[in-house]
This record gives sequence, structure tokens and C-alpha cells, in this order.
Amino acid sequence: MLSFRTEKLEKGWMAVVPSRDRIDLAHVRREAGARPEICLLESFRIEPDVPASLNRLRVAKKLGSYSGTTLLAPGEYHLAQLETPAVPVEERAEALRWRFKDMVDFPVDGASIGVLDIPMEGGSTRQPMVYAVAAGQAVIAPLMQMYGAAKLHLDAIDIPELAQRNVAALFETENRGLAFLHLDESGGLLTITYRGELYAVRKIEVSAAQLADADIDRRAQLQERVMLEVQRTLDNFDRQYSFISVAGMVVATCPAIPELQAYLAENVYVPVQAMDLSAVCEFPSIPELRDCARQAQCLAAIGAALRTPGAL
Repeated sequence: MLSFRTEKLEKGWMAVVPSRDRIDLAHVRREAGARPEICLLESFRIEPDVPASLNRLRVAKKLGSYSGTTLLAPGEYHLAQLETPAVPVEERAEALRWRFKDMVDFPVDGASIGVLDIPMEGGSTRQPMVYAVAAGQAVIAPLMQMYGAAKLHLDAIDIPELAQRNVAALFETENRGLAFLHLDESGGLLTITYRGELYAVRKIEVSAAQLADADIDRRAQLQERVMLEVQRTLDNFDRQYSFISVAGMVVATCPAIPELQAYLAENVYVPVQAMDLSAVCEFPSIPELRDCARQAQCLAAIGAALRTPGAL
């Protein structure tokens, strides 16, 4: 979303992503013509707090040797789909800034704005749209101060939707769309991508933890809720983007909920498969990544580290 420098140190990106009780580190290298390589994936308990943990990890893992990125947490930014302003590309962010005025509860004049194209098929009569991201200074300034105090340079700040897009793009079939559903301890996120671009986003208020802990009847209700959200999203997507055929859906959950994939496969009209990064990435030095639940647990960090130079 936000980029701050262009020079690179070690090849690839190092994502440093704090969550509720841990910090995930992911380092990914991408070379033209080769599958991405996940070179490092580790999680550390936050002790006693995030700034102290960041400082400790900077030394222990030599984090200063990498181009660094992190993710804003849900609630720290506003993502909206808006009509593309009729201004030069370099002026779009400023033009969109004031459209956020009635959408957010923070001052827009000092907010950080990012803009992401939603490409349309040639000859389409539909109004061109973009995804725009706004984050207030009350979020960005303390974040930069915290990483600065730990002597960690942030080259970019991203959001979970774009991290998930980066992972989903690896599973796409050429010239076909892909739905990607990720459920973790905080909730669910459904995205639809096409040719590596983000076209649709839907938050789902069901977590993998809720499904794992529910009794049989409650789990059935929760699975139905997820399925209905998926169906509505696919149906709406088909109406909006008739030129894109969705080839299937990938599901990633942590903790593992294997019956969810089977349930969705029976009730949605696209093929459904469980995420397995071994099909699209290399990680020879990280044997624990053979566990798909571990992949799903760290999906946000892996996706953040999959960003390409200059990408939004």
C-alpha cells in the first residue's frame, strides 16, 4: 500500500507481522521463471510487548539486512471500491482523498492513501473502478515510531487483502478467476482475483476457532453462514464481471477444519480445494510448512512477503 524507499538489500521481502500474541516473520524470494521460495518462516511470542520483541528480533534475525514490510490490522484502515477519478494517475490518490471524508472517523487531510486498479476488459461500458485504501495519521505515525524505535526500516506498509491476493495469484488458472477463502482465529476473508489483480473482497464474521469449538449443530449453522456468504459473493461477482470465469476456490483454515472444504464443495458451483503451498512454492528448509494448518496460520505474513517491487 505505502512505499518508502526503493533500494534493496538481501533479495526478496521480509514481512514482520504482529498479531494478538505473536510476531510472524516471513522471507520470500521471487525470481523470474521460478516458483517463489519461502526462505524463512518463524513465529515468536510477544514478550513483554511488541516494541521490545521487535528490537530483540532485529538483532537475532538481522532484520536490518532485508527490505521490510508489515501489515495494518483490521480496523486500522478503510478499504473502499470507488469510481476511477478522471485525473492523471499521479493525481488519483489526492483526488480520492476527499471521497473518504464521509466514510471514515479520522481526518483525511493527513491520511495515507493508496490506490489499486481494477482492470476492465477492453470495450467494457462499465465505469472503471479502483480500490482505495485510507489510513489515518493516528495509525501510521505510531506504527512508524514503533518500528523506528526498534531500528527497523519499513519499506512498505500493506493490508491483509493484498497479502491474500498475492497468495491467491499463485493458484490461479491462466485467464480464469479464483476465489480464495481464509479463516483464522479472528474471522474470515474471501477474495476473488484474476490475472493477479484483486477484484472482490468480502469479510466473513465466522472464525476457524468458532468452527473448531462448536458442537455439531452450531458448526452446521456456521458452515451454512460461510457457504451463503460465498454464494452471494460469487453470484454478485458474476453479474459485475461477466468477462471473468471463476475456475475454483481455495480454502485455508487455522485451526484445520477439513469438513468445511467438503461442505463447500457440495454447495457451491465451483470446484473447491484446500490450500497447499507446496504446489506453488518452494520451502526446502522449512519442513513444518508441509502442514497446511501452519501455512494458513502464517498466510498473511507469507502473502506480505510475496509482494513484488513497486507493487501495491
